[in-house]
Amino acid sequence: MARRGGIMSEELKVELAKELGFYDTVKEEGWGAIRARDAGNMVKRAIEIAEQQLTNQPKKMIEQIMKKQGNGG
Repeated sequence: MARRGGIMSEELKVELAKELGFYDTVKEEGWGAIRARDAGNMVKRAIEIAEQQLTNQPKKMIEQIMKKQGNGG
């Protein structure tokens, strides 16, 4: 089966691998050497980050609208 391009940027994957403690494996052996559990934890953390960003998005939009209207924010 042919692999398709990933959704996560290389930069995000590296950041997550460092945060989760398996970047040394990636650096030495490549992404194919990580455990399935590590890959799953990486996806789980990426989803958590995305959810946090979506939760904060309406608040940021309201702040921008208030600033445009001159009402502070």
